Amino acid sequence: MRNRLFLFGCLGLAFSLFSCDDTRVYDAYKSVPNEWNKDSVVSFNFKAPDTLNSYNLFINLRNNSDYKYNNLFLIASIRYPHGKVEKDTLEYKMAKPNGEFLGEGFSDVKENKLWYKGYDKPFVFSENGDYQIEIQQAMRESGKVQGVNNLEGITDVGFRIENTQTK
Repeated sequence: MRNRLFLFGCLGLAFSLFSCDDTRVYDAYKSVPNEWNKDSVVSFNFKAPDTLNSYNLFINLRNNSDYKYNNLFLIASIRYPHGKVEKDTLEYKMAKPNGEFLGEGFSDVKENKLWYKGYDKPFVFSENGDYQIEIQQAMRESGKVQGVNNLEGITDVGFRIENTQTK
């Protein structure tokens, strides 16, 4: 009986912590196999929340201690409902100069919430309908032209949309 009460208490606490996120509009993750191949594209499909309000868009990553770089290069594309495509090459810092990983987490898995759109000017979905976000790794080792074929240490790739103002 005591174990059951403890379990229900933990579940209640977890529910209350995760349900208080009033900024979240869309939040999804996809697992990456042991290595993230340079040709492997992680995609997310969603409907535009509206065309009036502004939003912040984030790429979320989980990495473990197998990740051996202090930065990360990604190619991210947003495909609009009427066919327009915007493609960006993005660089993110993943570790401090001493090698300690950035991000949140108590174990060797760190979670990073990385700005994609909305940080410099408000992002508004200009078209109603279905959007697609595509993300792929574009890592290169210093001094080498050839990209890293199979990137180790990234375990999950996510995409998140947040309201810029809480309701």
